Amino acid sequence: MELQTAKGVRDIPPEEKALKNQVVNTLTSVFELYGFQPLETPILERYETLAAKFAAGEESDALRETLKLKDQGNRDLGLRFDLTVPLARFMAMNPMLKMPFKRYEIGQVFRDGPIKLGRYREFWQCDADIVGSPSLLADAECLAVIDAAFKKLDLPVIIKVNNRKLLNGILGQAGIEQKQEAIIALDKLDKIGSEGVSKEMEQRGYTKTQIAKVLSMVKSKVTLTQLKKNLTSEEGRQGIAELEELFRYCRSMNITSVQFDASLARGLAYYTGTVFEAYLTKGELKSSLAAGGRWDAMIGKFLGGNRDVPAVGFSFGLEPIMEALKLKNNVKIKPAVVVYVLPIGTEKESLQLVQELRQNNIPASMALGKKGVSKNLEYASALGIPYVAILGEDELKKKKVLLRDMRSGTEQLLAVKSILRKIKP
Repeated sequence: MELQTAKGVRDIPPEEKALKNQVVNTLTSVFELYGFQPLETPILERYETLAAKFAAGEESDALRETLKLKDQGNRDLGLRFDLTVPLARFMAMNPMLKMPFKRYEIGQVFRDGPIKLGRYREFWQCDADIVGSPSLLADAECLAVIDAAFKKLDLPVIIKVNNRKLLNGILGQAGIEQKQEAIIALDKLDKIGSEGVSKEMEQRGYTKTQIAKVLSMVKSKVTLTQLKKNLTSEEGRQGIAELEELFRYCRSMNITSVQFDASLARGLAYYTGTVFEAYLTKGELKSSLAAGGRWDAMIGKFLGGNRDVPAVGFSFGLEPIMEALKLKNNVKIKPAVVVYVLPIGTEKESLQLVQELRQNNIPASMALGKKGVSKNLEYASALGIPYVAILGEDELKKKKVLLRDMRSGTEQLLAVKSILRKIKP
């Protein structure tokens, strides 16, 4: 039997998991700095929840890529494809929550889609959402979190911003009533170009005249001022007004990474207003590193009825962020172990030493078994452990420890208190 992982998934070795933990800790610190609370939802959802037309929507790529299964009761289930739909379900099931509700969630999601650099079928998302506020201040707050997080990760990004109302107005002005399928096609503009989008829209039944009208306005370099002159749709002009207000807030918060992009569509059906995606300003990684938008309709429809429960949020893609850091050689991983205690006939005293180090918040491990000094030093070096504390009978008599700095190769005979002062974080 040849052992293989399933296609599109992978094992995460310790050094890479350490990087992932580091990125997660950075993002968590930013979420909490901005007042978001943690939430955890199940990986498994009822398929009917994921497939609701106001969630992914039957036409969306996300639903087509949903991994389906049945439980022993023959119920249709699916692995969650994002963290937004589970949040909407949670909010609908807990209507007494105080609003606005600011939450973040970090966990695995699954999509049975194409595989490329930074894109897998099992991956982690880090979401933050604000539920219960219709104000564009909430949208600005989300953009501020994204901007702050990438600054902390030292990854220069551009955050492309658009508005679904503007897109709907452009489509309506072109005579297109079935807007969601057109938006799914437009969402691929940066991947397949205008010719590819035009071909896909033709296949979806739109006329060449309609397609030409849409593509004449949905261009990455077009400005809001230009669109305001050409757009007569009331919904489209409302989208422009919202974008202008949002950019004013961003200027007040000194967020300089945002940029209007009329070609940005975001294919999921649940977006109702602002949409945005963050990309590296340069480099070979072309996947978005974060994305999101306003989704005011989903929670109310889960509740039943037509009332809106306003919500806006976004997701960081952990895997592409990690790929970006590795490609930039911007990875500084703290070692899991700082001190490796090496007993030479002093197991009892070495156990006491390693515990004292740990009690002082110094990550420490102890040599196990009968390896010699050279083998243990080689082991510590291979794992990148910065210090080895050697404790033999001679050191014990002097009430000291021989501390070896593995980076410089120097050794010092020190009392335990001196070691704690030297190494303590």
